[in-house]
Amino acid sequence: MAGEILDNRGRGEAGWSWPTIHPEGRKFGLITAAASFGCAIMAWETLAWPLAFLTLGVLAFFRDPQRIVPQTENAIVAPADGLVTLITQVPPPPELQLDDGGESRGMSPEPVTRVSIFMSVFDVHINRSPIAGTVRRVVYIPGKFLNADLDKASEDNERQHFLVERQDGVQVAFTQIAGLIARRIVPFVKPGDMVGTGQRVGLIRFGSRVDVYLPAGTEPKVLKGQKTVAGETVLAEVGAIPMLEGVRL
Repeated sequence: MAGEILDNRGRGEAGWSWPTIHPEGRKFGLITAAASFGCAIMAWETLAWPLAFLTLGVLAFFRDPQRIVPQTENAIVAPADGLVTLITQVPPPPELQLDDGGESRGMSPEPVTRVSIFMSVFDVHINRSPIAGTVRRVVYIPGKFLNADLDKASEDNERQHFLVERQDGVQVAFTQIAGLIARRIVPFVKPGDMVGTGQRVGLIRFGSRVDVYLPAGTEPKVLKGQKTVAGETVLAEVGAIPMLEGVRL
């Protein structure tokens, strides 16, 4: 993935800057801004000010900050900003277990570790690829809009599965899941595309969750209750099985 190299030896230039607004959100910002401006012209201040604050909220929701992506070979990075709410052993999604008759082999039905990251409306909602490789599957499943924090949301809610395969055959799957407020899942990639670690692959509009299915024999390096940063937080390392504990203070 192209970009400036920064490291722990001091290379690169770092500085704060305003995050860009993803194009997907600019139209919503323009709509609310135009409505606020129209109300101001009509002297409807009771509507103009709330719409002005709504415009700021919409632009903040669709912010797309730059991220410093670890280049460690076996790193699996978090695909989403948010809170780790579930870590459990489950079989991969049935839609990703089936062979497609082509180059894309299905995942094994054996249980693997699933890490669920819940995104509130205050989190960045641009999702990123956990690994570098080829996008083998993008499968959209219509469904309900239950609270994305519930375990059954993985099977009942509207969702979109991604399967990315490294050159050595290691596969990592992840799923965008709609929630109570989310009503639109937007992919940026399609099967056959090559992606880099931390590359933007999609977004979910207005609050939701992302599930990550780690390869067999790999355990997470994050804890339940921990906050993640998409493209930066190392969720796991392929083949590593650490035992981690934390204390809530």
